[in-house]
Amino acid sequence: MESCDDIVATLVKENSKENFVSASDVLIKFANNLLNHPNEPKYKKIRIGNPAVQSKLLNSVGAMECLFIMGFEETEDGEHLTFPHDKSLQFVKSIRDGLMQELAKLQTPQQQGQVQQGVRRDLPQNPPNRQGVSQLMASEMQFLGRLRDGMRRVQQYENPNIQEKARLTIPLDSLQQEAEENFKAAQSKGNSKQDLRDFLLLALLKWFKYTFFKWVDTLPCDQCGGATQHNGGVQPSNDDLRWGASRVEAHICRVCNINTRFPRYTNPEKLLTSRKGRCGEWADCFTLCCRALGFEARYVMDWTDHVWTEVYSISQSRWLHCDPCENVCDKPLLYESGWGKKLTYVIAVSKDEAQDVTWRYSAKHKETLSRRKLCREPWLRQTIHSMWKNQISTLPQDRQKELWARLLCELTEFICIKTDDENLPGRSTGSLAWRQARGELGTLASARFVSDTNNSNSAGFVFTPSAKELVSKVMHVKYNCSTDKYIRKSSEDENIRGWETCVFEQNNIFRKEEPDWKMVYLARTEGSTKAQISWKFDLTNTNLKMNKLELKAQSSIFENGKISWRICAGDNCTSLTGSSLQDSMMLDLKGCKTLVLVAVLERGSGDNAWQQTQLFRQSSQDLESYPFEIKLILS
Repeated sequence: MESCDDIVATLVKENSKENFVSASDVLIKFANNLLNHPNEPKYKKIRIGNPAVQSKLLNSVGAMECLFIMGFEETEDGEHLTFPHDKSLQFVKSIRDGLMQELAKLQTPQQQGQVQQGVRRDLPQNPPNRQGVSQLMASEMQFLGRLRDGMRRVQQYENPNIQEKARLTIPLDSLQQEAEENFKAAQSKGNSKQDLRDFLLLALLKWFKYTFFKWVDTLPCDQCGGATQHNGGVQPSNDDLRWGASRVEAHICRVCNINTRFPRYTNPEKLLTSRKGRCGEWADCFTLCCRALGFEARYVMDWTDHVWTEVYSISQSRWLHCDPCENVCDKPLLYESGWGKKLTYVIAVSKDEAQDVTWRYSAKHKETLSRRKLCREPWLRQTIHSMWKNQISTLPQDRQKELWARLLCELTEFICIKTDDENLPGRSTGSLAWRQARGELGTLASARFVSDTNNSNSAGFVFTPSAKELVSKVMHVKYNCSTDKYIRKSSEDENIRGWETCVFEQNNIFRKEEPDWKMVYLARTEGSTKAQISWKFDLTNTNLKMNKLELKAQSSIFENGKISWRICAGDNCTSLTGSSLQDSMMLDLKGCKTLVLVAVLERGSGDNAWQQTQLFRQSSQDLESYPFEIKLILS
């Protein structure tokens, strides 16, 4: 918390003379009432609807902070500030004396005498505009409260003991190996914008989404394991409250009629072990993991009900949008253009700063601005900047200069309006009904399927023959799901990490690890009803044609799940079921130039339907076998 001298200095520096004088008059009056009548309850309570508070304190940066430092606290109903009965009056006197000293510097000798008595009768009194002012004041106080909650929240990520627990949880060696391999691959393609740390961030994001954390719509029944549905809330226990779960959902079993409790933890240490939740829990725990690995990270609050993370990229000198729920990095228009959100306020907070980053996430600044009704823009700018300056004021000078330089770059970025010509997907996490109710399916279908598998305009990966493959007239690719690596056979084997690296197109697919069963496979994303994945080979720019295809694609199906395959060689397509590809099969390709292999995963029963169609399932300890293998004989 700021000192009394600091907040008085802020009030002087950050406001016009007129606003400073007006605010000081009100504050001195409140202070004198307390000091002169310490036992009078009426002087220990300030109504937020008080016209003097609305018209003078709210307009002045630091004025409300003066009241809080004096010792006033906001009531639960948000309508009053109260001074606790057992609170010392020391800070009240310090604030009052500091304000009177500053006012005295501005006045003539005659006026100074009036100031020493805490009276300013010579000042003109402007009648307040009462229409809607009370509501606006209450709204701005709530806004300020949420900002402060955010600032308190991010301090949890800075606990060295909790960071150490996170580091022990994160498989850093494997993530670094994955980052190094992808970094080298990017370098070979001439990509110089990202450094190794950027690729480590991407590896962390992917691991967090697909291996570590789990999305919760409703929990399975504690008693029978059956499906449940929301049934309101229950009283939090002392242990729940210890871990920040003041809200506990009840999920009632459709069979047992028993409630399963779902505490909504806000403590990131607890989330390292519970490993489940919705976007709030995901952002809390992921931001902690970023801080544990030394990334500068912000917790981002969206007033249209979502949260995510921003991470500063040193190599790119900018903040990167990271949504762990979606495994998406640096796609800031995802929410507006993809999900169809009508954004209003997006605020980022960290241990060092606070920033209004709305303009990074919107390509429609005028529309967004027209929806911002919770507070006045000048008030918001002044409040955010004041918080920012207060946060950095205790930092070393070199660090302050660095953050000032970053601030200028960031504000320049916000001035440049982004284009939204990229086709971004709707939300993938949460049940279809839940996403539809929130209006976050987006303009694209949640499970988009390729109608023309030979579309040459796709931005996905396409296998084209290397020089060695042109000589050998064989293209041979196989995939091990346990190591998550492709091996491309030639005179020397090429290892390619990441199932999605060689995919032509995919929708609603992720790699699932089951630590308990020690199994791994590709599956539909949780809550999705259908998914698709494809691989493409193209000889168009060569004088060769495809002659024979040898294919193996093992899959596992449970309940009434269904996996179907489509092999399109040129204009001819053949459909097969999942069971047809368990063992190697040979197909005549009749001299075509392109080949696309498509797998469609669908159906299944209950809340775990997504898990009942599995591609390339194998033991996580099986490093030798290859459940997916394609061999093309060329001529």
